[in-house]
Amino acid sequence: MSNNMKRRALAVAVIAALNALLIALAQTAYADLYKRGSSGQRVTEIQTRLKNWGYYDGGIDGVYGSRTEAAVRWFQRQNGLSADGQAGPQTLAALGLPTGEGGTPQDSSGDVWLLARLISAEARGEPYVGQVAVGAVVLNRVRHPSFPSTVSGVIYQTDAFTCVSDGQFNEPIAESAYRAAQDALGGWDPSGGAIYYFNPATATSRWIWSRPLIVTIGNHRFCS
Repeated sequence: MSNNMKRRALAVAVIAALNALLIALAQTAYADLYKRGSSGQRVTEIQTRLKNWGYYDGGIDGVYGSRTEAAVRWFQRQNGLSADGQAGPQTLAALGLPTGEGGTPQDSSGDVWLLARLISAEARGEPYVGQVAVGAVVLNRVRHPSFPSTVSGVIYQTDAFTCVSDGQFNEPIAESAYRAAQDALGGWDPSGGAIYYFNPATATSRWIWSRPLIVTIGNHRFCS
């Protein structure tokens, strides 16, 4: 083979390698983006979550059509997200569906985001140990047979947390809340296994006062 032919072959090989790299990078960039025209198992999961929470009334068919897009847009508006109707990383995390390259679920990145948002809304002014305790209550509920079995399910359960319905859940997340969420997910439970907490200065429910007290941290009473 002549030198010119060798150079051409080398150039072709380099171009092919660069094209493959660009395709791989593009696929990675869009692996966590689902929009109109997308289909598959992850779309089915998106539709299921939205239907369970009352945002979607269409069929669970795994096809990202106009009704799914409208439901995602509604969910995004209600949760302080950019309402573009596309399920990207932040929307997936809010749905409790964290993804990595190729749409593969990762450890608990979505749970951290959701838990931090709740902690920030519910316990922003509380001592740090009290913030961790609020996160622990959510996780204790996940493990309890009387509650949904996922972090997102517990947080979005109807009337479970006032911050979700009154808009505080959509406020910016305090930095300490991220750390508190990670500590709670790491196993720290200052609440002593509590599945309820309330502020005695603002609580109006007689029922919540009937719950056995485990510990008081800051302004919150943590109960079984």
